Parts: sequence; structure tokens; C-alpha cells
Amino acid sequence: MFLPYGDTPNPMAPSYVTWLLIGINLAVFLAVTVPLSLARVDLNDPLLLEYLRTYGTRGFVSTQDVLQHLSAYELFVFRYGFRPAAPSLPSLFSCMFLHGGWMHLAGNMLFLYIFGNNVEARLGSVPYLLVYLLTGVTATLFFAAFAPGSQIPLVGASGAISGVLGCYFLWFPRNRVKTFIFLFPFLMTTVLLPARLVLGVYLILDNLLPFIINGGAGAGVAHGAHIGGFLGGLGLAYGFDRWRGIRH
Repeated sequence: MFLPYGDTPNPMAPSYVTWLLIGINLAVFLAVTVPLSLARVDLNDPLLLEYLRTYGTRGFVSTQDVLQHLSAYELFVFRYGFRPAAPSLPSLFSCMFLHGGWMHLAGNMLFLYIFGNNVEARLGSVPYLLVYLLTGVTATLFFAAFAPGSQIPLVGASGAISGVLGCYFLWFPRNRVKTFIFLFPFLMTTVLLPARLVLGVYLILDNLLPFIINGGAGAGVAHGAHIGGFLGGLGLAYGFDRWRGIRH
């Protein structure tokens, strides 16, 4: 197991927006995801019929069985997650702040914590927030382009965070990522790896190859969103540098 947990060097300026985004995602998870995941679905919710029509029942599973195991959060995600077959403008943004579980949330927030502060210091707080949201939308639309008929809701901050990673890749080539290597019982140590090596592995091995092998279809992981967000971040970072050069 290779687990990044920090980077160096770090900026002296405080990362208000990065911490704000982490706080919002955590608050949504605690206030929405956890309680709704423990609650039964409201049988009077008008969206329930559309949910059942969309997904139907399979094999010997009856509608009653589906309702018994359906949580209120699943219906909430059906409404506010982004479904390429039923797109909506609000879900383009709401899907960025919803997560499927603790591990999903923790992994995303860890990467935002590691890489967000340098990018925020480079851009400034307000432009950084705009880049985060814009690359999140870009990631979602890139994903939808390869699965236009999908009714499976896309949720998670990873597309927007991938945009931050794309900016980091271009702007901080000499940075090092603190990585914990755990290959028990043979090797347990911490090493400093080049940031571009870590992000290159993330883009190519973790996302591009699975995306190509699966023909654009994810196996529970939105590889297309990660790729689209990363490319969007690269493009915005390059455009930002060009614009700054033109102004000078």
C-alpha cells in the first residue's frame, strides 16, 4: 500500500478555502449522508416511483424487498447526484458535495488537504474556489460524454479535486510528496517521491488505463470524471500562466 499524506514545501499563507471545502464536505456527510443512510425511504416521496421505474427489480427480488433495503440517502442521491441520462444544472454542483461512504470522503479530503494549499496560494482564494467548481463541472460533463445514457448518479468531490491536481502537476514540478509505504512484513517506511511521479501514477495507472480497458465504463469508480477534471486543471493552469504573461 502506498499512502500519500503530505507534501513539501508548503506555502506560508493560510489555506482558508481548502479548509472551508473540507469542512463543507464533512458537514454534508455528517448532517445528510449519515442520518439519511440510517433512515428508511419515505413511501410518499413522489420521486420513489421514478426510482423504481428507472432501476426496476431484478430476478427474484420483489419491489417489497427493494423498499425494505432502500435508504432515504439512496433516494436523495438519485435526486441530487448527477445522472447523465437526466442532467440538471443544480445536480452539476450538488453532486460534488455528496459521498458514498467514509472511505470515499476520507480519500478525497486527504488529497485536497495535501495538494490544495499550494494551488490556493498560487491562485488566491476566490480564483481557487472558481477553479475548483469549474473543474468539478468539467469533470462531470467529461464523464457524462462517455456515458450519456447512464442513470447511475455520479457523486463525490474527486472530479474537482482532480482539477486541483492538474494545476499542481503543472505548477509544482519540484515538490515532493510524503508517502507511507506499507508492505507488511517486508517494508514499512516513509519516502519523499516527486510530485509529478505520484500524480502521473494517479492519472495514468489509476485512471487512464482502467478507463481505456473498460471502454469508458467505470466499475464503481468514475475514472472519466478524474481524467476530465485533471485535464481541466491542466488547461486552466496553462491558460492562467498565458494570461498573466500577456498582461505583463
